[in-house]
Amino acid sequence: MDQRVDELQDESEKAGSLSLHAFSDLSHVSPLMFLYLLKESYACGKIHGGALRASAKFRILQQQVLQVLHNAPQPGPAIFVAQVLYISRIFDLYTDGFNYLMISGFRRYLRKGITEEDKQEASVVAAKLFIHSVCHGMVHDEKVLVMILEVFDVRLTDIEKAMQIVDGKADINLDTARKFIEQFISKLIESQSYETAVSLLEQFSFYPKSGESFLLQMLQIKEYRAAEKWATFLGKPMLRVLVEEYIKENLLNPAYNIIKTNDMLHEYPDVCKKYKESSLKKLAEKGCWEVAEDRTKGDRQFLQYLVYLALEAGYLEKVEELCTRYALDGFENINKTEANCKKSSYLHLDDFPIEDVVWVDGLNELQGATSHLEECKVVGLDCEWKPNYEKGSKRNKVSIMQIASEKKVYILDLIKLCESVPASLDECLSRILHSTRILKLGYNFKCDVEQLSQSYPELQCFKQYDMLLDIQNVFKEPKGGLSGLSEKVLGRGLNKTRRNSDWEKRPLSVYQLEYAALDAVVLIEIFRHVRNHVNPTGVTGEHSKVEWKSHIVSHIDRAKGQKKGRREQKAVLY
Repeated sequence: MDQRVDELQDESEKAGSLSLHAFSDLSHVSPLMFLYLLKESYACGKIHGGALRASAKFRILQQQVLQVLHNAPQPGPAIFVAQVLYISRIFDLYTDGFNYLMISGFRRYLRKGITEEDKQEASVVAAKLFIHSVCHGMVHDEKVLVMILEVFDVRLTDIEKAMQIVDGKADINLDTARKFIEQFISKLIESQSYETAVSLLEQFSFYPKSGESFLLQMLQIKEYRAAEKWATFLGKPMLRVLVEEYIKENLLNPAYNIIKTNDMLHEYPDVCKKYKESSLKKLAEKGCWEVAEDRTKGDRQFLQYLVYLALEAGYLEKVEELCTRYALDGFENINKTEANCKKSSYLHLDDFPIEDVVWVDGLNELQGATSHLEECKVVGLDCEWKPNYEKGSKRNKVSIMQIASEKKVYILDLIKLCESVPASLDECLSRILHSTRILKLGYNFKCDVEQLSQSYPELQCFKQYDMLLDIQNVFKEPKGGLSGLSEKVLGRGLNKTRRNSDWEKRPLSVYQLEYAALDAVVLIEIFRHVRNHVNPTGVTGEHSKVEWKSHIVSHIDRAKGQKKGRREQKAVLY
């Protein structure tokens, strides 16, 4: 092989005008030479003059493969690809990558279509490759093997012809080919390679008598993808068996997906109802009430269930809102005692010595808030924004920022202030956020800092922060969030049912204002316990005396991407 590679290197040097990164003139190059040039492009790490990630490089090389196929390589595109796959093993480390690349490019080319003669001959070449792979281990990746059979549409007759060529025997017939495939499938099943086995059973249209027992065998070891593929291949009777098995295991999500995909909704109304209720409950637990309401599609039965979920969460204003909007009767007094008990298990703003919660959406209120906060040594910071309900959609702007002192909470309407008095907003927040005298408390500061910077890139106040203390880092509590930490330190948690509400609507509800204010106030209260070395409820051992000063970050400059290290500050400040 080394001698052949040396010959290829000499051949490529003689070619002169042939580029290693463009194949527009390679319509008559042999499969071996083509693979060598592809390897050079693949290995060099740079395409079109720039370093690229593997996925980007793959897409570019895939386009080059497609270009070659459109240039009518001889004797035909399908045969050319089959021959390339046949000899790709000599490139060792690149074999699997080349196989995926060629198959992917060929699949895209097939949209154009190929001649019947080219297809038939290529199918036999692919069948030979399959036989050599099974018998001599030429291709090690089972997925590639299945892909080759599928993309070349290899049938039992192709296997028969290929076996005659490989073995040189004229007495090989369809029965011989069938036994060869069945033996290979049996080995796959023995090694529990169920998905590959199912793909081959589909490819050659084999229908074993033990279809149901094979399905149960796969389910027993949780090979769900293979089981679903097998049931889909065998049709609705087997799909019903699969759905029943899923129901037994309480796997509502996959059961519902099969029911919906295969037009079986009328057969399993109870499963559909349970699935939708489960979906609504998950959304309610995440605080996505608006999404949950939309998912009910106006169905009164599911709306009533959503009301029960809101009652269970102590979200009484959501109960009232839903009942009013959809004229739902009978919920005025139901479970209110239980809901109020639930409500009492959480912290409330009344539990703290807060004198006032001030809504700030004008210049006078902004200046008043700044004057008060500049006199404080410690403030709690938090912010809220409308959640993105569609996956992959652009994040919404931060809507409000809450800044709490020990006596007051200011809730800044950032959207309105940025529109009406941007310069004043920038100046006032800079005086607080850039101050080296005011300690700013937060929880998971990194998220808020990034969101503020992305929401208001024109404001300088969000490009620099001084004297930050992330309470999350002090306790290193990964579970339960701020509510969980509050429960450990203060004895009660926070009701997070309003977390994902619409923070852009105006005016905000009383409940939203309380929720927002409480998140900032709790930070002050937790810090007070830590600073005074009060032993927090339920926190023992290493947390009984929490070291917090070393967690202060003295400076963050987002404009330059710089962050000064933590340093211990003098206690005299506090």
